[in-house]
Amino acid sequence: MKRIDAIIRPSRLPFVREALEELGYGGMTVAEVKGHGKQRGITEQWRGREYKVEYLSKAWVLIVVNDQDLQKVITAIVENARTGEIGDGKIFVSDVIDVIRVRTNERGAAAV
Repeated sequence: MKRIDAIIRPSRLPFVREALEELGYGGMTVAEVKGHGKQRGITEQWRGREYKVEYLSKAWVLIVVNDQDLQKVITAIVENARTGEIGDGKIFVSDVIDVIRVRTNERGAAAV
């Protein structure tokens, strides 16, 4: 199993969620986070004054998938999160050693 951590624009989250549900991965953890990449934030104007926004709002999506579905899920996230502009986000993939469902004590793929 693989763990996918996707940091994306909050406005793209509904599209990513829908695409993942179509693939059969409706269970996910989502959190609002703030951060910046290489662009180091943005400069905005408000009432005629410029100010720097260092940490931009992002959505963090955590999902655990079976190894054979990894590329399909990554493709779905990329296609639905991409706007083509700087700040579209990142996807991190890592191995999952085990998963345990607390309610039933199921382990492995059955717990996902």
